[in-house]
Amino acid sequence: MGPLEIDAWLAEAGIEPLERVERDGTVSWDLILDGRRRHDIRMTLILEPALALVAWVQYAPPLRDSFRKSYTRFLHWNDELPFAKFALSADERPVLTTEVPVERLDVDALGLTVARLLAICDLLLDESIGWLWPGKKVAPVPERPSRHAALLDRYSSRLAELTPG
Repeated sequence: MGPLEIDAWLAEAGIEPLERVERDGTVSWDLILDGRRRHDIRMTLILEPALALVAWVQYAPPLRDSFRKSYTRFLHWNDELPFAKFALSADERPVLTTEVPVERLDVDALGLTVARLLAICDLLLDESIGWLWPGKKVAPVPERPSRHAALLDRYSSRLAELTPG
C-alpha cells in the first residue's frame, strides 16, 4: 500500500487531511478525528513505504502533574492495551502510537489502526481528564455527533475489548 491508496482510503472514509507532506519518499498526513466520546483528536499518519505506517496521536498537552504519576499510568496502559503504546514527546506531551509493518498494511489494517486509536482515546477519556481539561472532574459532553462514527462502527466487533462496559 502506498501514498495514493492511503489518499483514496481517507477520501472514502470522509477524512480530509489538514495537510499532506512528502519528503525523501516518506509521506505524512495530519488529521483531526472524532471518537464517540472525545472529539477533535489530532492524529498524524506517517508512511515510510519500505518499512511501516506509524499512526501518532497527540494525546494531551504537555504534562503538568507529577511526572512519576503520569509515567506509571502510561506503563500500566502500555501493558494493558495491545497494539498501542504511550510515550512522551520531547516537550513532555503524551503521545499514543502504533505501527503497521508495510507487509501487513492494506486498507483494512489502516482502518483498524485508526479506529483502534480513536477507541483508546474514548476508553481512557475519564482517566485523562486532568491532562486534557485541568481542574475539571468530568469530560465535556460532545456537542455534535462523531464525524467518524461509521468508521468506528465498521471495526467495533474487532475492538470489543476497548469498548467500556
